[in-house]
Amino acid sequence: MNDHQIIGQAIVFIENHLYEMITARDAAEAVSYSYYHFHRYFSAVMGETIGSYIRGRRLTQAAWELTHSKKKIIDIGLSLYFESAESFTRAFKDRYAMTPTEYRKRGIDILIGNRQSAQMPDRSIVTHAGLHPEITVIPAVTIMGIRFHTTVSGNESVAAWQQFNKKVPAELLANKRYGVYEAGSTCSSDDFHTDSESSAFAGVEIPDNYPVPEDMKVKKLCGGTYAKFTHKGTVDTLIRTYHYIWGVWFPKSGFELAGRDDFECYTERFTGPDDENSEIDIYFPVNV
Repeated sequence: MNDHQIIGQAIVFIENHLYEMITARDAAEAVSYSYYHFHRYFSAVMGETIGSYIRGRRLTQAAWELTHSKKKIIDIGLSLYFESAESFTRAFKDRYAMTPTEYRKRGIDILIGNRQSAQMPDRSIVTHAGLHPEITVIPAVTIMGIRFHTTVSGNESVAAWQQFNKKVPAELLANKRYGVYEAGSTCSSDDFHTDSESSAFAGVEIPDNYPVPEDMKVKKLCGGTYAKFTHKGTVDTLIRTYHYIWGVWFPKSGFELAGRDDFECYTERFTGPDDENSEIDIYFPVNV
């Protein structure tokens, strides 16, 4: 295994055993490394010890359970190997600046952007451990398309894209297409839950002064600095890329999200939703 595969395999082992009593030595053995060498390697690559990573992921998983299950708070903490209700509450508050009870009452989901939970599919991290973004500066882009409303827990994008693709004028068929998430009025940071209203925009790039049909809207994507990831694979596996970006890459990156839309860009490299060689570029606005 290469370097990224080694770390990825260890992380997958941790993900698959969050609800079991595992140690840093167990993770090292899972990738056939001595603990002496592996814990130093892991710390150098990930920026924290294996033990700290395991504890952090258990807290992230606890946060997911608080908003997606009806389990008792004490049961969530104990199932993730916190020694007591007090130690769980203390660790949770240190990380999220509120108690588990307060977190559940607010219904907050800790990951923003594409608003997916941090719970990751079994093998997604091995696939994406080598996924690194290009930090790039792009100009503003004007797109024409349709806006559709949804909620954080819903997903009407497939039907919306099918509707939009039928409307794209012939002279624009070769242009880049964009899928943009837009936060709605109830998606403020202090009042955010799974039924928060939001909207999304499916559009195609247009030149200046393009005659826009009455049934289409215009949106401008702000220029600036972005972290650009490339997802390779079917659309069904796109969620795994987002899980990796939000659950692994962003927390370790040191980057701060900028106040602009994040979006997906579909170029000639997008060869269909079911093609395993198809590519989608994902842009996250960042402050430098």
